[in-house]
Amino acid sequence: MAIGELLRDRGIITDEQLQTVLRQQKIAGGRLGDNLISLGYISRESLDGILHEPPPIPKTSAETGLESNFLLNCLLRTMYVSALQTIPEVSEHIKLTRGVVEELLTLAKKEALVEIRGPSEKNHNIMRYALTNAGKERASEALRLCEYIGPIPVPLQTYQLQVQKQTITNEIVSIDKLKKSMSHLVLSEEIIRRLGPASNSGRAILIYGAAGNGKTAMAEALISAFEQPVYIPYCIEADGQIIKIFDPSVHVPFGTDPRDVSSDKHPMFLPHLPYDPRWVRCRRPYIISGGELTLAMLDLDFDIHSKYYEAPLQMKAIGGIFVIDDFGRQRVRPHELLNRWIFPLERKLDYLTLHTGKKFAVLFDQLVIFATNFPPEELMDAAQLRRVHYKIKISPPTADEYREIFQRVCESYGLEFSEEIIAYLLNSFYIKHKVPFAGFHPKFIAEHIIAACNYLGTQPHITRQLLTDSLENMVVLPNLSSS
Repeated sequence: MAIGELLRDRGIITDEQLQTVLRQQKIAGGRLGDNLISLGYISRESLDGILHEPPPIPKTSAETGLESNFLLNCLLRTMYVSALQTIPEVSEHIKLTRGVVEELLTLAKKEALVEIRGPSEKNHNIMRYALTNAGKERASEALRLCEYIGPIPVPLQTYQLQVQKQTITNEIVSIDKLKKSMSHLVLSEEIIRRLGPASNSGRAILIYGAAGNGKTAMAEALISAFEQPVYIPYCIEADGQIIKIFDPSVHVPFGTDPRDVSSDKHPMFLPHLPYDPRWVRCRRPYIISGGELTLAMLDLDFDIHSKYYEAPLQMKAIGGIFVIDDFGRQRVRPHELLNRWIFPLERKLDYLTLHTGKKFAVLFDQLVIFATNFPPEELMDAAQLRRVHYKIKISPPTADEYREIFQRVCESYGLEFSEEIIAYLLNSFYIKHKVPFAGFHPKFIAEHIIAACNYLGTQPHITRQLLTDSLENMVVLPNLSSS
């Protein structure tokens, strides 16, 4: 269900108005929400209120959007494998309300799949349930078809709607937010000016230039400019199959310290959430993939033993940023990767295939960033370059920028910064040997000097000899020591 259809079904707009909006969008482009507002069908405040609504809590099994037999199989598998007996225990494990679990247990009891075994030892007001022989047989059959145990999936259609509501293009990155997120980097005003519109577009970005000048660091810093939370489901259901999406290594719960994602104080473990507990309220995801990337990692990963799927990388990155680092050095050729993504990059829609042969569409809603030190024309043909709407070249730092980087690095490592050292570097190394500046040089130099001082048992400090040693490790030049 699209946003327009959601508004129509709520009676906010008519079907005729929806068709008018869709026609205008087809002719003039733009976002559906902006067109709804421009035509006067809804106010910005009302639309934002709807878009920021969290996934509603299902009060009945029907409101989960899943068939009763599917839910029942999930319930029986959980009880059989995890040996859970009470409604609160099952509710916490499968992330459905106690009322829905009770409804499912009542259905299972009618089919003689479970029976009541008396009150719980811990709380006499809570009854214990156990599988009957018929229930164990049904659970065993359900496990043969799929061994997934955990939170109940969210239907694909429900997932698609939530993705549309929290699309990354709905969040505007202002120049102040961008400057704040990049404040630890030394970047020219031109880069900041060009990166802003690219970030807000939701379209692919190519960042290219000489190695070691902050392309990856810039892409990584960009995610902090996005402040709105998104809701990520533990898993979804598509054509009866289960696909796991939530990944603790990628999805950081909103408002928590990333180092504390397994804590019992984590929001996902709270018993009473103001939204459907099958979802986790997270920061916008950030995924970076380098030379290890293969085409197989962009398709559903079906486990033939457990018989459920792990979502591909681009699906886990939905609503956030996906960086293809060191583009051109992957195990898959650049042209093959780009051909795989020509349609998703253009239409914002990706197609995935189940092991049954059934294909289904998922929204391709993420900011894709290609970072490379290869010339773009060596990696992409004209058609592929056309689909990467923003191309930003990162040049080596100027002398003034290099000085600022070096000073910041010295401060962070506790090294004394001096104009004498900078003058020596500029005249006796960069100018004399015609070495171009690079943003990574100061950090490289500082780390080598500190390592040498630790070895010598002295307080970290910069000397010409230590500086020369670090430069010889950094680049290969003849007779550097004697120069």
